[in-house]
Amino acid sequence: MPSALKLVDMSDETITENTIAINSQHKDERLKFLMAKLVQHLHDFARETRLTTDEWYAGIEFLTATGKMCSDIRQEFVLLSDVLGLSVLVDGLSHPKPKEATVGTLLGPFHTHDAEDKQEGDSICSKDLGEPLLIEGILTDTKGNPIPDAKIDLWHCDANGLYDTQYEDREHPDMRGIFTTKEDGSFVIKASKPVPYAIPHDGPVGKMLQKINRHPYRPAHIHFIIEKPGYDKLITALYLRGDKYEFSDAVFGVKSDLVFDLEPLGAERAAQHGMKAEDWYLNWDFRIITEQEATDLVTSKNVEALKKSGENLVLNQDGLPVYAPLD
Repeated sequence: MPSALKLVDMSDETITENTIAINSQHKDERLKFLMAKLVQHLHDFARETRLTTDEWYAGIEFLTATGKMCSDIRQEFVLLSDVLGLSVLVDGLSHPKPKEATVGTLLGPFHTHDAEDKQEGDSICSKDLGEPLLIEGILTDTKGNPIPDAKIDLWHCDANGLYDTQYEDREHPDMRGIFTTKEDGSFVIKASKPVPYAIPHDGPVGKMLQKINRHPYRPAHIHFIIEKPGYDKLITALYLRGDKYEFSDAVFGVKSDLVFDLEPLGAERAAQHGMKAEDWYLNWDFRIITEQEATDLVTSKNVEALKKSGENLVLNQDGLPVYAPLD
């Protein structure tokens, strides 16, 4: 359908307002806001940097190569988001936590949807790759009430610094599993001591890191997704204190509240769980919030952001900012 919108004579000064106007001929107010901000910031970037045609085309080639590297088990665009700090930022904006709750961090590119259900005390490691680790803890709300029947999906790399999806002969999930909390909110998991590793750096993202003199390494950590209906899904990870890369994580995932210490399992626990006294032990309790608490917190944070913006914005029915309707 031909548009009735008349564009202003095109120039470096008018291209932004023209683009925003032509993109705004629909009724989705949130999309209208997102597209306007995207165009505004992209155009401001070009103007501020005096972006050249050669640089623009190099960026296009980089994004094209990034897309070609994506597959069912590798998401190079997620990796790009990670190394630019965007993934951690978006998680923080979408899932803010009160100080009483376990904080979240980025998902990372290695989560899969084929992890197998495990029973209490089962090991997620089918291969003898790593030093055995026993993980115990309790899942509660922020008031300390135990949360039973919650799903704990965890995964980490093996002693070679590789995830199962990085092996060409992968036949089934390994170094990952899904556990269910008991009536008292407790869980017992056998894993292995995590080690530092390099993110995939054989593609365009890795070449970018090399170009700007950044290393591709992550500190030793274990990923967790904790879910139960009625509660806000927690995506987080725990990081080993003292790791060489604790303060230079390639994807900015480390937060001080997520750093853990290990201790030897000891003879008594080892006998109870069929392990060795010199194996490792991690005790960690998780605290999650309800969906309503999460919604209320996101809304309050967004209201604060609107007040500071100085723009004529309001929150839509989802609690997200949009342009205020014109009188």
